[in-house]
Amino acid sequence: MKLSDNEDSQSNVEKSSIKAIIKHSGEITGYELSNGERITKERGVELAKDGAISGVSVSTSRKGEEYLRSLRDDDESNNLSALPVVEE
Repeated sequence: MKLSDNEDSQSNVEKSSIKAIIKHSGEITGYELSNGERITKERGVELAKDGAISGVSVSTSRKGEEYLRSLRDDDESNNLSALPVVEE
């Protein structure tokens, strides 16, 4: 399945949540949303900034790259690191 980075897809993902992490060679390349859509990491950041993905915030790595991270709470089961991984 192709990862979507199409801006028109925003209407399909309003208040979606992330259900799986998509990795290639160990690096996160995208996310699978609760509606089944797969999006690129960059599109995930855009949607999170727009408030269209629940339970995450946008952070910046030491390399200056933006990425998603789970909102802090006392439930580790909903952390991105606890989600299933899809290897591509």
